[in-house]
Amino acid sequence: MKRKIYFEMKSLAEARDIFFNCLDYSSLLGDEDLSTTEALGRVLSGPVFARFSSPNFHAAAMDGIAVWAENTFGASIERPKRLAIGQDAFWINTGHPLPPRTNAVIMVENLNPLDEERLEIQASAYPWQNVRKLGEDMVATELLLPQGHRINAYDLGALIAGGIFKVAVKKQPKVILIPTGSELLDWPDLQDKPLPAGKVPEFNTRVLSGLVQECGGRPERRGIVTDQPEKIQAALAEAAASDCQLVILNAGSSSGSEDYTFSAVQALGRVLVHGVTIMPGKPTILGVVRGKPVIGNPGYPVSATISFEQFARPILFQMQGLVAPERKQLAVFPARSFPSKLGQEEFLRVNLGLVGERVIANPLPRGAGTITSLTRADGIIRIPANAEGLNQNEPVLAELLRDQQVISQTVVIVGSHDNTLDLLGNFLTRRFPRFRLTSSNVGSTGGLLALKRGIAHLAGSHLLDPETGEYNTTYIQRLLPDLPVKGLNLVFRQQGLILPQGNPKGIKGLEDLTRPDLTLINRQAGSGTRILLDFRLQELGIDPSKIRGYEDEEFTHMAVAVNVLSGRADVGMGIFAAAKALDLDFIPVVQERYDLVIPEKYWEEEKIQALLAVIRSDEYKEAVRAMGGYELTQTGEVLF
Repeated sequence: MKRKIYFEMKSLAEARDIFFNCLDYSSLLGDEDLSTTEALGRVLSGPVFARFSSPNFHAAAMDGIAVWAENTFGASIERPKRLAIGQDAFWINTGHPLPPRTNAVIMVENLNPLDEERLEIQASAYPWQNVRKLGEDMVATELLLPQGHRINAYDLGALIAGGIFKVAVKKQPKVILIPTGSELLDWPDLQDKPLPAGKVPEFNTRVLSGLVQECGGRPERRGIVTDQPEKIQAALAEAAASDCQLVILNAGSSSGSEDYTFSAVQALGRVLVHGVTIMPGKPTILGVVRGKPVIGNPGYPVSATISFEQFARPILFQMQGLVAPERKQLAVFPARSFPSKLGQEEFLRVNLGLVGERVIANPLPRGAGTITSLTRADGIIRIPANAEGLNQNEPVLAELLRDQQVISQTVVIVGSHDNTLDLLGNFLTRRFPRFRLTSSNVGSTGGLLALKRGIAHLAGSHLLDPETGEYNTTYIQRLLPDLPVKGLNLVFRQQGLILPQGNPKGIKGLEDLTRPDLTLINRQAGSGTRILLDFRLQELGIDPSKIRGYEDEEFTHMAVAVNVLSGRADVGMGIFAAAKALDLDFIPVVQERYDLVIPEKYWEEEKIQALLAVIRSDEYKEAVRAMGGYELTQTGEVLF
């Protein structure tokens, strides 16, 4: 009988490169709308912004009484104060809205009831004590989750709290699994029956179905196809013509006489790879039929699983706009030396144990048909194709199967807050799915100090030197004298006064801030906005101590805006985009430059270059312009 010989064996790297680049996998999936409660584990096809603020009212954080804090001032043990229930004090439970004309809650354990109408307090309350302020958790219009984010259980709560009851998600990639082999029986046919000689329970596609689901896919297992070429070819043709995104034929690939998968793929489409230099998994076939990727998996269970993980798993994540999570790696010492076959990359399953200060690796059975070597394995050691084995005296890396998978591809921004950073994070994830952005709002000075300590990739800064009129460079020279950095302009933005809609108190400018009927909400010391405000007040000869609320600080522009929206403050200093987001009024004060300060040692990193590519893209700039209050003539330019 004529035997099928492998075309030309490919290394794992070569085979992956060929298969991953033969199609545009990111375009194979459409979108669908789901109820939020049904969206667990699904991937967002667009960014999600809050419709509601949470909480959307000032809420009691404790059981007790709601009071107007100023009415309690002066209370002490020596001079307790008496309050009238229903007049000066109102009973309230945790989570309930504060009654009108109250701004603090005194805990029930700190009360001394006198009778049903009066109680006594021995300490004063301060404004907003034991109160969850409006928007404390999230603010309407705030980005909740970026495009490409996989929804988890915590996200469900945030989405519903934010008024998002339906989300647009990527459809799940549909994978058709076709088991082949005349020796196979389905498990329903074996219930309460002995296993006939020469027959095998078909379980590979059950394992693969589970792996598909773990990758976010939707498996569809077809019935067993016997070893007849015309039937295998017909099954493949029908599957490729369906609405699936991937076809896996299991147990029909080998170098022997019954390599029917090769013939079927070759007859209906293209064979891209016939044999990969990995062990187990060498007989893997990769191809394309009717624009659908096709994988011919070996029949041995370990081979089938390793083939799936190396080829199917990555493209299933790629279809959803995700990158397959990498397993955590740990340095381990082989319990003994292990020989391995030159020319093939081996996936060695091992048990791991901590012995003294070293993690020791003991090998499990190496046969491709031993499914228990996977169920029992704690890790996998990959022996390179150019190595003859492992030396017991040399540590090697093991991919852990028992630990949570970890990916560390996050760009960390620390410093001044700006609304464009939310957009930047979303666009970065959309264009480069394996990268993420997180930002911490500590003010411009805090951002530069974070760079000095080596805890951030870049800092957002808009520090004005009043003497030179220059932004950022003076502060960098003073705070980072020994750290070479580059400065990239992100935006020019309008800073000014954020006011309630309609400007009910007729505020005209900074000169009005000392009015006794006005309450300011300020930014924290060290922030560029605070430094700018102080500089302007000094120019005008205004004493900050004369401004009511000057010491009341927030850490973001949106926090300032929501304080104005809620009525907690009459005015705050911030950017136009924050005012526009909450439909508030705005009085411009100055246009300022907002830069990203990046240490040179990070400049060439791939994730930083990806970030720069997004900043310089027309798509990102158009989205920023739509926010209002930004000027982008120098966006993406290196200014220092």
